[in-house]
Amino acid sequence: MIRIINKIPSDVVVACSAGLDSMSVVHFLQRGRRNIRLAYFNHDTTHSKNAQKFVEEYAEKQNLDLSIGRVMGVKGKRSIEEFWRDERYNFFNQINSNFIITCHHLDDCVETWVMSSLHGKSKLIPYKRGDNIYRPFLMTTRKSFREYAIRKEVKWVEDPSNARLEYMRNHVRHAMMPHILKLNPGIRTMVRKKIIQNYL
Repeated sequence: MIRIINKIPSDVVVACSAGLDSMSVVHFLQRGRRNIRLAYFNHDTTHSKNAQKFVEEYAEKQNLDLSIGRVMGVKGKRSIEEFWRDERYNFFNQINSNFIITCHHLDDCVETWVMSSLHGKSKLIPYKRGDNIYRPFLMTTRKSFREYAIRKEVKWVEDPSNARLEYMRNHVRHAMMPHILKLNPGIRTMVRKKIIQNYL
């Protein structure tokens, strides 16, 4: 089941990567009669070209406005994940909207909780970033998005880099989380309760 935090206004921008989560959110909001615009950020990877084409074709078919950004800065000493994140949010900050949705979900929150705990201070993904970036789907699991997409025949593009274990989040997701869930099957429930305490 797709669950949301607080109310989602009628006019929103969805950060759409062409992946399972964002395409499910786009479809869900369209069925909910929201007026949506799409924002795609090109990370300048091999996958990005195909993903951008997918989003462009979807936006044209659905008659949706689309903003496209791409990597412009210099990585410097940042990890590639930090660099991409900073560049992506710089792009979002240039979009004229009071409500930009990023499609983070409960499993992202659990992974962030685990990663931050390994560094000595556990934390949640915030419901809101800055003045206009919101994450209303933090209560929804990745499994729920997949079930929704299959049930509603939502198409998406899979990013092959999501399986590469040299990225810390992917390592936590694929190598660590199966063991963590065996040791603590209730970790999603624990994190969900913390989300409720903090954001509802």
